[in-house]
Amino acid sequence: MKKILVTGGLGFIGSNLIRLLLLKKFKVVNIDNKSYSSSSYNTKNFKDNKNYQFIKADINNKKKLIQIFKKFKPDGIFNLAASTHVDRSIENQVSFINSNILGTYNLLEALRDYSKINKNYKLIHVSTDEIYGDILKGSVKENFQVKPSSPYAATKAAANHLVSSYIKTFKLKALIVNPTNNYGPNQHPEKLIPKIIYNILNNKRLPIYGKGKNKREWIFVSDNCEALFAVYKNGIIGESYNIGSGKIISNLAICKLLMSIAKKNKVLGQNVKIQFIKDRPGHDFRYSVNSSKIKKKIKWKPKVKLLEGLEYTFNWYVENKNYFNSFNKKDFTRRIG
Repeated sequence: MKKILVTGGLGFIGSNLIRLLLLKKFKVVNIDNKSYSSSSYNTKNFKDNKNYQFIKADINNKKKLIQIFKKFKPDGIFNLAASTHVDRSIENQVSFINSNILGTYNLLEALRDYSKINKNYKLIHVSTDEIYGDILKGSVKENFQVKPSSPYAATKAAANHLVSSYIKTFKLKALIVNPTNNYGPNQHPEKLIPKIIYNILNNKRLPIYGKGKNKREWIFVSDNCEALFAVYKNGIIGESYNIGSGKIISNLAICKLLMSIAKKNKVLGQNVKIQFIKDRPGHDFRYSVNSSKIKKKIKWKPKVKLLEGLEYTFNWYVENKNYFNSFNKKDFTRRIG
């Protein structure tokens, strides 16, 4: 039975990925430092699985990582440990530098040590489409210039460069993926879609930056996880892969779709109204990636349509209202950045 190590597995994408890996009969070790955005709620359905193990650790702790690598001997490593909220990076840049740059560096150094005793491994470093910055027209391929707008995106771009340099200089077996905006179950309510759902369920106004015209490419988290697994299985060492759905829609339109779903479910209160608020600094207007490489080379494509995924997500939060209680409400109700 093959072994996979996932960093950041108490988070949104990480926990969904672990669920997929367990279904595919892998042994999985989850490394997470239990930050404000981590939640044990995300792993409650598989925490007792005999093939799952959780270790509290920070990827900046190189010594502990080396110990874990040598003991567990993973065949694959998925690096999802990162600080990810743009607003938070505007307010506190240092934590993003520590998590996303220094954390990646220490993980790579631990992997260098591990590679001396085991050549049968593969690192999938999970980045973001935000490294490309504002894409006002068309879609960008993997070789597009990196032009991040936020401290968050800049730290992710720096991490990508670190991984690329270790591939070339130290011959590490690694690949980079740049997924677009994920949504689905188990996402921290500081992010747009779960925050809107939380406010709808609590009969509150729905805050939208600017005029809501900023556009994002959205992908359902299970589609993204399938793409990550496909890259692990069939990706070429040293390559980068964009992961997207091709579905680009404005924040305002997303909000209206969620309101229509709530109305259909008869949970749309009288106080639920769109409220335009002051835009955030450096707000990119549009993201769009060209995913033709992963579709052609690895034969992956998204399956979940946007409305289908939004309805599933909305219903999941309705059925898991206690999920919101697993976090400090100040972390997702107050305006930051």
